[in-house]
Amino acid sequence: MNFAKEKGSGILLCLLIAVFGWFLGKQFPVIGGPVFAILIGMIITLLLKDKSKLQPGIAYTSKKILQYAVILLGFGLNLSEILKVGTTSLPIIVSTIATSLIISYLLFRLMKVPGNISTLVGVGSSICGGSAIAATAPVIGADDEEIAQAISVIFLFNILAALIFPSFGNAIGLSNDGFGLFAGTAVNDTSSVTAAAAAWDGMHPGANTLDTATIVKLTRTLAIIPITLILAVYRTAKMKKNGTSMESSYSFKKIFPFFILFFILASIITTVCTSFGVSASAFQPLKELSKFFIIMAMGAIGLNTNIIKLIRTGGKPIIMGLCCWIGITFVSLLMQHVMGLL
Repeated sequence: MNFAKEKGSGILLCLLIAVFGWFLGKQFPVIGGPVFAILIGMIITLLLKDKSKLQPGIAYTSKKILQYAVILLGFGLNLSEILKVGTTSLPIIVSTIATSLIISYLLFRLMKVPGNISTLVGVGSSICGGSAIAATAPVIGADDEEIAQAISVIFLFNILAALIFPSFGNAIGLSNDGFGLFAGTAVNDTSSVTAAAAAWDGMHPGANTLDTATIVKLTRTLAIIPITLILAVYRTAKMKKNGTSMESSYSFKKIFPFFILFFILASIITTVCTSFGVSASAFQPLKELSKFFIIMAMGAIGLNTNIIKLIRTGGKPIIMGLCCWIGITFVSLLMQHVMGLL
């Protein structure tokens, strides 16, 4: 009862935003539900004079619901299927991830972009957009404005990629498999990968590029696990170096991303079940719930975001996102050429 009284109204508001965001995302899949939810949340928070009673539920949604979304995301990953199809794409995936992380680190040093935003933009660009940001944010202690800023940058280039890449791939003569690899490694978020691949299939009837692009994208999503664990270890070491570990309030249990372990467990369950003949479609409701939870959490993040401040401070992160996007696009095509796949 105390939980419902304290957090119920805020969670309900986030739920309503998520419903509208989900619906709009279905109507405009190139943009996606998370972007709509963030925008709706930003607009509502400008209109609310006092949201103190809503804040506990909003905070719970932006943190805990986000973690639950990442855990459920694991049910979309069949490790055996990904290993079988993803082996070819692995060198390209590793190269594009390294490129994005290196670019974001260099620009962090050169442009003095805040550390958390640099990490979120780099990870979001290199792995899987909003899902990677969702997994990384609690590990590095990012606040809602930093998350919203990174999400906004990532989805800006997701939209551009989904709109431009099919015609671009056609212009440079990519094969169906080549475009599947390109879309799966050079577009950030799963929704935009599928939108780009579906557009390509529409231009090339019978291509079935969507299957290739999706599996490559899921293979890439696995990088969430080592990246978040490395960041957790790094943050722990940094806190120890700064003397935080000597304080009674410090606990490794508080900083370690245990929800990532549940994410791994969900992936293992999916793999084992499908190997015993359980249809992958049995996990579809959990995958859909994961997507809805992400939209719900993005609505909460939008509610906690000052859009005026976001605009004033958004220039450098956008430049960083653009550089990561260009670098990933170039390296993805270069690696295909080097591997003789073009």
